[in-house]
Amino acid sequence: MNLRKTILSSLLLAIGLVLHQLVPPFLFGMKPDFLLSMMFIAIILSDDYRLTIIIGLAAGILTAATTTFPGGQIPNIIDKFITCNIAYFMLKLLKNTVNNQIKIVIISLIGTLASGGVFLGAAFILVGLPGSFLALVIAVVLPAALFNMITSMILYKISYSASKNITF
Repeated sequence: MNLRKTILSSLLLAIGLVLHQLVPPFLFGMKPDFLLSMMFIAIILSDDYRLTIIIGLAAGILTAATTTFPGGQIPNIIDKFITCNIAYFMLKLLKNTVNNQIKIVIISLIGTLASGGVFLGAAFILVGLPGSFLALVIAVVLPAALFNMITSMILYKISYSASKNITF
């Protein structure tokens, strides 16, 4: 693993955590997951499977530590671990086909949908849901996916520019 990529990924996750904490809930009491957006950006910028696994586990632990969903700690870790793998394999499928700006749009949209589905599925099995699975997907996951797609695109441009200007 490259130390530069590891440090950059750590910084991106830290920024995602701070944004995750500062943004108030507005989707039926649910917060948009900026940490998830930053996880996708870190995976694209690192392009390393071992680092992707570490990024996913770190994001899962950070999200679990800050979740407001009752009993959502274990579902968050499961969700981020599975989602980081999905994002990495989508990145490999899209390699040399589209530019990174398009990749972040596709990966953040599909990745957020997968993340929400895995989280709700794990929460349903482990602790139960406050409503029906389908209603939560429609009311929370779909708007969050659209929101994450837009924010990921903006945050990617900023992160990519900053990563090119950093010298070690």
